[in-house]
Formats: sequence, structure tokens, C-alpha cells
Amino acid sequence: MPQNVERLPSVPRVLVIANQKGGVGKTTTAINLGTALAAIGERVLIVDLDPQGNASTGLGIGRESRQRSTYDILMEEVPLRDVAVETVVPRLSIAPSTLDLLGVELEIASFQDRAFRLRKAVAALGKEGNSPFTYVLIDCPPSLNLLTINAMAAAHAVLVPLQCEFFALEGLSQILGTVERVRRGLNPELSIHGIVLTMFDGRNNLSGQVVEDVRSHMGEKVYETVIPRNVRISEAPSHGKPAILYDINCAGSQAYLRLASEVIQRERVLRAA
Repeated sequence: MPQNVERLPSVPRVLVIANQKGGVGKTTTAINLGTALAAIGERVLIVDLDPQGNASTGLGIGRESRQRSTYDILMEEVPLRDVAVETVVPRLSIAPSTLDLLGVELEIASFQDRAFRLRKAVAALGKEGNSPFTYVLIDCPPSLNLLTINAMAAAHAVLVPLQCEFFALEGLSQILGTVERVRRGLNPELSIHGIVLTMFDGRNNLSGQVVEDVRSHMGEKVYETVIPRNVRISEAPSHGKPAILYDINCAGSQAYLRLASEVIQRERVLRAA
């Protein structure tokens, strides 16, 4: 790692939510895991690094109100804490995204620190031990581009949402390979925090087979919690709310609350090691 790049502080803990495949539940996981962590007392910041800005929309931050965005962070025009805006969820903030992110790769491509811009912004949050957040969750675009590389270079660990479908393991090998390359070349601290199986349909034999296959290949890296396919989770973003606020009693909301507990438990084990 270049010596002029600041090391990540121990607080906040930075988790990147990534998978190069679209439609696997990355943004849904970022929104609802962030909400669940906030509900149990953590102070959470979601960094929306997807030009589509769905995490921002799903938390009720309209495009017209995004005066500052993650684009400004990567261009080093504004500090991360000044971009963060509060959401309807207590203790949950978001650094929103705008379509400007579509061009940021070209704008910073010639810069020597192009892969570390988000890392420097996150490191500044924890300076002097006064971070306003205990967790930062980074929602990535569905591709392995410079935005995703910036996210992984800025993170302690990667959380991989994996849809319960036929090609799940094939996609998993690609993201794991990327994580390993980033760990070797850019961020030696990076690890796999866990794999969360999403969109599970108990009526479908294939879903059960995927769960079995992924657990046999990845063992303890797979979270016990499985996120079910759930209508209420799909409806919630159109109301600008996480599912946990929209309907806390639905199966999807309850699953994300359990996932948050697992994340916290794994963090305790990591800190004790």
C-alpha cells in the first residue's frame, strides 16, 4: 500500500456490500442492514457509490435535495462528514449518489491516488477517535470498476449478497477473486466478512440446493441468516423507507434484524482475536 495513504481507523468499521452481478440485493441489504444496525444502537453511515442512487432514493433522499454527493467526495471537493445527510431512520445517515458518478472514473483516471480517494475520506472520519459513526456501509454498483475498487480499498471487509439461483457459485468466484486481488495489491486489511444468501424461495427446490452448495463450498463464511424473497421488501423503496420501517413484522425485515445481530457477533469475535 502506498505510504501516503492513511490507514483505516478501527472505528468506524467499514463494510463494503459488493457483487458484480446486478439484482442480487446489494442495495436492499445496504438499506435494511444499515437500518437494523441503527435500531440496535449503532451509528451508521451508508455511502451510496452506485450512480443509479437507489440507496439514496430508498431512504427518502430525493434527487433534487442531493446538493452534495459521493462524486464530490471522490473529487476531494467536500469531506465525507459534510456530505452525509440524516434519514428518517434515527442514527442512520447517507452520503447520497448522483449521476455525476458516471463520469468520475474518467476524471480521476490519471491521478496516482485514484484507487484510494474514498479510503482517505473514510480515514478522515476516524481521526482523533471522534468519528460520528460506528459503521460505514458502502453500496457498490453492479460492476467491478474503479468505484468498486475504491470501495474495497476503503473497507475492512466485504459482505457479499448472493441470490439463490443457478449461477450463484459462478458469480461468487469472480467477486472472491477481485477481493483477493485488491487485498494483495491495494488493501492488505481486506477480508470477507460474510456471504448473505438473498431472495430465497422455500417453494423452489433450486433455492434449497443453492444454499446447500454455497454452504458446502464456503462453510462458516456464509451467514446463518437467509433473506427470503418478500413482497414487502420490494414495496418499501417506492415509499422511501427501508422494509424495517415499512413493515417490521414481515419475514424480510425480521431476517435483516437477525443478520444485523450476526454481523455484530462476528465483529466481536474479530475484535477479540
